[in-house]
Amino acid sequence: MTGLDDGTKAMLKRAQLRIVPLLALLYFISFLDRVNIGFAALTMNADIGLSPRAFGLGAGIFFVGYLLFSVPANMVLQRVGASRWIGTITILWGLVSAGMAFVQTPAHFLVLRFLLGMTEAGFFPGVIFFLSSWFPDRMRGRIIGNFFVAVPLSNVLGAPVSSWLLDQPALGFAGWQIMFMVEAVPAILFGVVAWLVLPDSPRHARWLAPEEREALTQLLEKDAAKVQSGSGSAVQGLAAPRVWGWGLIYFLIVIALYGFGFWAPQILKAREGLSDLAVGFFISIPYAVAAAAMLPWARHSDRTGERTWHLVIPALVGAAGFLFAAVSGSLAFTTFAFTLGVVGVYAACPVFWTLPASALSRAAAASGIALINSLGNAAGYVGPFAMGWLRQSTGGYVTGLALLSASMFAAAVMALILRVPRKAKQISVSFAADVERIRR
Repeated sequence: MTGLDDGTKAMLKRAQLRIVPLLALLYFISFLDRVNIGFAALTMNADIGLSPRAFGLGAGIFFVGYLLFSVPANMVLQRVGASRWIGTITILWGLVSAGMAFVQTPAHFLVLRFLLGMTEAGFFPGVIFFLSSWFPDRMRGRIIGNFFVAVPLSNVLGAPVSSWLLDQPALGFAGWQIMFMVEAVPAILFGVVAWLVLPDSPRHARWLAPEEREALTQLLEKDAAKVQSGSGSAVQGLAAPRVWGWGLIYFLIVIALYGFGFWAPQILKAREGLSDLAVGFFISIPYAVAAAAMLPWARHSDRTGERTWHLVIPALVGAAGFLFAAVSGSLAFTTFAFTLGVVGVYAACPVFWTLPASALSRAAAASGIALINSLGNAAGYVGPFAMGWLRQSTGGYVTGLALLSASMFAAAVMALILRVPRKAKQISVSFAADVERIRR
């Protein structure tokens, strides 16, 4: 946090401790509730008659609901405030996730996955928008990293818990039904907590002194003043070519994120013949390493002010990892390759999200960030479905893993095309400015 006095640093540290852990916990719960079907599939698919292609479709249809409702949800957040909106949607997705325990047919599965995507749609873009309303640009890499670490941690802790619950049938329910019910409860409980304790902005934080609220508000307004006038409106946030370019980068990263996340348990079980519990253990290893790697990488990006290569390098590492996994012939090498792939995906994500958060004004941020998130998460449909289609068509996972590798490589290329100058204070995202840049 260079350039800030000790009092401001202490105030921001206090704000971070008050806000980020709760948001990270909610994201942990969110991600667990959306990907735990990867473990449920080990026994659920046979129980309800899901083919690999149908499972891939159901895993991906989550993102159809997500895509359709992400931008409208973030517009609602801007109107009603973070605490009420984030708390409400957390409770709603918890209820839908619990309903997954009662699916009996592939059609039920598809409907509830769509509803889960619809209810979760406003959470992630809402949090990125919310964090940009609390923390200055110079520390957003580490803040978003601290928030985003919830994703690999949800797999580190969730993988063994989910696989253990599969072996715990009770009260006439199968293990996968128990898993859905148990893992839905935290969303409902902590949704209520979010409603009660999250302050909508620094001006609403009772735990800050009046002079601290004013100082933090002025600091953020100085950051906002750096945004060029051409990038100021919600419509321009949706129309800017650079925003769509960022959306394509995120689309390519998310293909790998969810293509791997939904299918990794089945890949390990098919290749190695592991028990459900052993699958959970080996899946947790890559995510544990990713959680340890992503935070120092995000902090280094903040310290240097460099964003492009901090995005390109992990994307290339991820591409290499998934390519190695495609040709692996042993459990040890597969685990190593999976670790490279997952580290690449998750080290890239926090750095990526500093770009739109820093470049868009408050009005454009709500729409622009939601649009990028929507475009990216469309890949949540493409990745799992493509993996399922390729698995059913080829009888194996080599082609699917090669697809994930190619997607990460393409993300690295796109990041270079849309590169941001080192320590750039601001980049324009206006349509006119981008057209002029291309014309030159």
